[in-house]
Amino acid sequence: MVVIAISGQPGCGSTTTGRLLAKKLGLGFFSAGEYFKSFSKGKTQEAVDFFGSEKGSSKDFHHAIDKLMVENAKKGNIAIDGKLAIHFLNTIADVKIWLKARVEKRAERYAKRDGVSIESAARTVKEKDDLERKTFKSLYGFDTFSQEKEADIVIDTSDKTPEQTVSEIMVFAKRKV
Repeated sequence: MVVIAISGQPGCGSTTTGRLLAKKLGLGFFSAGEYFKSFSKGKTQEAVDFFGSEKGSSKDFHHAIDKLMVENAKKGNIAIDGKLAIHFLNTIADVKIWLKARVEKRAERYAKRDGVSIESAARTVKEKDDLERKTFKSLYGFDTFSQEKEADIVIDTSDKTPEQTVSEIMVFAKRKV
């Protein structure tokens, strides 16, 4: 029973990577971010706005998402993507992956996905980084970006396609699992 935890900076490709990795390995997939976004209108800025709302930043709401991640992980044979996946699945996950990318690359991805200007997307990336880090620090007492130190593998996705990122993970995971 394999459990893969994927966390990373906003816009670094963790959901895309997780979904593709799960498909290639024949695993289930759960995205805490997609679950969270299901409560907003789906675009990045709307998700940021929801995150800043009373419900979107509430401890109970985030604990419910954390619980879903853990419950899914305990069933096994799954890749789980979430801002706090490494932290909450630290003792359950067989492989813990941290993804990061340059700010300008993350903004470029948001601009393309959401159909907004790069300038607008860059502001959203900064706002999302700051809001998530501040909120999670308040709720959990640690900076989400510190999970990079807990990861088994750290990948900069700035100049990689999702397929290249997944290939790198698969090579690493075969040695680890």
